Amino acid sequence: MAQAWLFPGQGSQRVGMAQDLLERFPEARARLEAADRLLGFSLTAYMFGARAEDPQAATAALAQTDITQPALFVHSLAAVAVLEAAGQRPEAVAGHSLGEYSALAAAGVLSFEDGLRLVRLRGQLMAEAGRKQPGTMAAILGLDDEEVEAVCRDVEAEGGGLVQPANYNAPGQVVISGEVAAVERAAEKARARGARRVVMLPVSGAFHSPLMEEASRRLAEAIAKVPMQAPRCPVYLNVTAAATTDPEEIRARLAEQMLAPVRFTQILHRMQADGITAFLEVGPGNVLTGLVRRTLGRNVQVGTAGTAEELETLLQQTS
Repeated sequence: MAQAWLFPGQGSQRVGMAQDLLERFPEARARLEAADRLLGFSLTAYMFGARAEDPQAATAALAQTDITQPALFVHSLAAVAVLEAAGQRPEAVAGHSLGEYSALAAAGVLSFEDGLRLVRLRGQLMAEAGRKQPGTMAAILGLDDEEVEAVCRDVEAEGGGLVQPANYNAPGQVVISGEVAAVERAAEKARARGARRVVMLPVSGAFHSPLMEEASRRLAEAIAKVPMQAPRCPVYLNVTAAATTDPEEIRARLAEQMLAPVRFTQILHRMQADGITAFLEVGPGNVLTGLVRRTLGRNVQVGTAGTAEELETLLQQTS
């Protein structure tokens, strides 16, 4: 049975993330402690909620983009370390937005250290871009991809500002991104076209849109300097939804990723067409597991590997 590992992006973080991995698995502990040393501050204090006196403040501290992104990467790679120590390997990998960096590290394209530095920089640049050029995002539920694309084109044609699809998450679930007024106008048009629901997202910027241009350029400069190896298995890229094993193709598309839509729906369809029959979400939460079921049907085989209990159960099943 061919299995793909999927890696979550922003929105999957939670206070207490990976604390049970640190307590249960020495491989995970080594990764988490290495992250604190490499970054020069205690990322795990944010992850475990130790930097705040109350749960609300701890959640807010972890939700800062420049903290969230390395936290998600480190949690996913701590889980990968446990799986690898047990001899587990995927036949393919993909990640959702930030999760693409986790996927690349899991496939051996990036070292843990280089991946962590890049995601820390990515979070800082995206947070800065959001302050300089305020934007927002909204989830459109219940419209086809083509209808959402048409709504965005209509707003721009009317001079309403910049707005475009940012995440193709699942059939009937597309996130749009852009200037605040343009996103709000697109949300109105989507409702008028029959969208079941429109949810304005609590984000600090217009991610995966041209408003990230300066951040993307500066990140591309850093990506150009980082060594990349050929992956141990095919990587399905956010920008193209296609599989590749070419490090230079990966480098080029990773540099584009911050401006382009995440084509997660298309990735899942392509994986299934290429013979992937099982999907394991590696990292916190089960957001991607839900997207797999909505995209490929409820009978597809899915699993999660983010908590100590999940990993122990998985390793018992495969031992």
